[in-house]
Amino acid sequence: MSSRLSDYQYHLPSELIANRPTERREQSRMMVVDRSTGTISHQHFTEFPSFITPTDLVILNDSRVIPARLHDPTGKIEILLLEKHSPLRWSAMVRPGKKMRQGTSVDVAGTEATVLGIHEDGTRLLEFAAPPDLDRHGEMPIPPYFHRPADAQDKERYQTVFAQDPGSVAAPTAGLHFTPEILAKIPHSFLTLHVGAGTFQPVKSENLLEHRMHLEHYTLPVDAAARINSTKNHGGRLVAIGTTSTRVLESQPPGELVATSGSTDIFIRPPYQFQRVDMLLTNFHLPGSTLLMLVSAFAGRELIMEAYDEAVHEKYRFFSYGDCMLIV
Repeated sequence: MSSRLSDYQYHLPSELIANRPTERREQSRMMVVDRSTGTISHQHFTEFPSFITPTDLVILNDSRVIPARLHDPTGKIEILLLEKHSPLRWSAMVRPGKKMRQGTSVDVAGTEATVLGIHEDGTRLLEFAAPPDLDRHGEMPIPPYFHRPADAQDKERYQTVFAQDPGSVAAPTAGLHFTPEILAKIPHSFLTLHVGAGTFQPVKSENLLEHRMHLEHYTLPVDAAARINSTKNHGGRLVAIGTTSTRVLESQPPGELVATSGSTDIFIRPPYQFQRVDMLLTNFHLPGSTLLMLVSAFAGRELIMEAYDEAVHEKYRFFSYGDCMLIV
């Protein structure tokens, strides 16, 4: 067990960061990490259905990414919408902060935004004169480490094929590998977690006990809760697609699941004991990130760091548009 940030760092050559998707979604490589044997093998994502039995249930996050990045007409002010409080009020990250002080107004997204307040973390509460036209003026909020602006390809590929409920400002990236054809081969169900500001917040404290997660809103539908309960009652395995699905499932109280909506700020890291998830499909995460800590809790830090070293050696593609890891 480790509560030190430095224990979740690794060296990643910059050329292994995937800033463009593969030609086809299902082309990704898939590292398979077996917790029971401590072994690591190399497959392709097209083989994912072969790991799923008819008694298992695959859980995916159907949140839809909104075109949340906005620029003023000069291009010098950037706004990243984070959470919608009403049709006219949003919390947002802004850049540069010195140009967006309290009371400042700026033309953006076909309307005007005014800074009503500044939160403790530096994000702003904005009020728009009219609802911002995101479809016309918004850009997909691709990660900053892509070092490029979003384009037409990102509108399609930085979105899962099953995305339904708008609200995320980052993609649930483990779901990006799926095609309708692969989904049709596996028993599956959906929940929703809107990926929010926490995705962008680095862990700044060496002592992880001092880190606080942001709240993210979720919905666990009636159908998903019923199917999860049935799966567990019949000895099937719950296969979480991504850390977002995992956080929703592990946030629920003990016992039979019930349909619910709420928020979670659960911080999963070693030595957390998982209550519901039996298998996890996830991408390769940034050094020192809470996502890397979650997968370390699931498979053990030493095994995960070994797997990451091997992924670097085997030149896997990392991060949002990268390859994936299946932990069994």
